[in-house]
Amino acid sequence: MNGNGTAGVPRAGVEAPGAGDPRRQPPARIGDARTPQVRSPVDRPTTLSSLKDSLSSPRETAREFEYSPADFEAVRALIHKRAGISLSAQKSDMVYSRLARRLRARGMRRFSDYLDYLRAGGDDREWEAFTNALTTNLTYFFREGHHFPMLADHLLTHRGRPLSIWCCAASTGEEPYSIAMTAVEAFGGFDAPVRVLATDLDTGVLDVGRRGVYPVDRIARLSAERVSRFFTRGQSGDQKTVTVRPELARLVTFRQINLLSPIWPTEGRFDAVFCRNVMIYFDKPTQASILRRFVPLMHPDALLFVGHSESLFHVADAFRLKGRTVYELTGRRAAA
Repeated sequence: MNGNGTAGVPRAGVEAPGAGDPRRQPPARIGDARTPQVRSPVDRPTTLSSLKDSLSSPRETAREFEYSPADFEAVRALIHKRAGISLSAQKSDMVYSRLARRLRARGMRRFSDYLDYLRAGGDDREWEAFTNALTTNLTYFFREGHHFPMLADHLLTHRGRPLSIWCCAASTGEEPYSIAMTAVEAFGGFDAPVRVLATDLDTGVLDVGRRGVYPVDRIARLSAERVSRFFTRGQSGDQKTVTVRPELARLVTFRQINLLSPIWPTEGRFDAVFCRNVMIYFDKPTQASILRRFVPLMHPDALLFVGHSESLFHVADAFRLKGRTVYELTGRRAAA
């Protein structure tokens, strides 16, 4: 390395010693760096400008916002503290794409500035938007359909008294309305003695559930009889829609509840709790804490419905398997 930072390369306009006299050049050997190489014109820049461009052009399009690994780790810590959600190390791109709209809305250019704004506090709506952006809301009517016949049988064994069901990951409403439809079909009418509490952390999806208006393709899996009984058809602009009938909607109450909050604003005990595809977003200690809090809120013979990829072996002292991803209280008794 020369003092001017070049590795033995002659400066432009200065002839290297011996360059003009072939008799003073040592013979080239195969593999020697001086062996002439034939290159295609497309492989080499033809101008200094094109050489500069080829060296400076990034391989990937630059991101719109400044985003570092430290920013990603900060997001992981914040969403875990606020909502108990454990984001895996592979979710960095997802975090960027979902939160980019929040930076756009705030007129910010760096994730670090946005995160500092959240930490400063005082903006509950932005915290809400942050949380909503990072929650996943995949759902459809009668998802994991094997649960609903079992629910219907369970409800009928308790006819004669009011029944209460908690759907604690209600999303846009398809699941709690499926529960309500099951109750109506089991009891033979909209006067079914069942009330469904539909809760979620995401206020945006709760608003969708309250409205009960869906694109028509959301009912593609339902029978014509169910569609006719529980929905009315309509139009929203160019889109065909369906709306939940008021008689069904009256059975469901939507409310925001954060499962990490120290107090859950629920009333009385439940005959069934639907907590499906929720635990997969929490680490094991958080899962166990939430599941144990369900126990005193459940009737002794209540059922807990979970998602197809979830199991409760780590809280076997509180719940035991009764059916396919359906659990009952161990010893069939709840805490006082």
